[in-house]
Amino acid sequence: MNKAELINTLSERVGITKKQAEDLVEGFVDTVTETLQKGGEVNIAGFGAFTAKTRAARMGVNPQKPTEKIHIPAVTVPKFKAGKGLKDALKRTGAAAAEAPSASPEMTSPSEPSL
Repeated sequence: MNKAELINTLSERVGITKKQAEDLVEGFVDTVTETLQKGGEVNIAGFGAFTAKTRAARMGVNPQKPTEKIHIPAVTVPKFKAGKGLKDALKRTGAAAAEAPSASPEMTSPSEPSL
């Protein structure tokens, strides 16, 4: 699901206009981004946690010249850790898929909500 599909789904599911849904999605993304930039984390109970982790500087190998060593600087990257509710929901989906391995992802029931 891309951003436009998420906006359409939220609009229909919550009963708001597409513009309101777009503002909601952009507000969420901006809030998470700003919080992580300030060194904070965003926890959504049952869903997961967004954090920022710093990868230490290290020495690496130049892909064009494998004999040459290069310095890879430290970098801060976003991380997401799934919460129990999300993991459990995916396990239930995984159990159903394991029972019917011939079913393709496109052949899901229309009554199942898509995330």
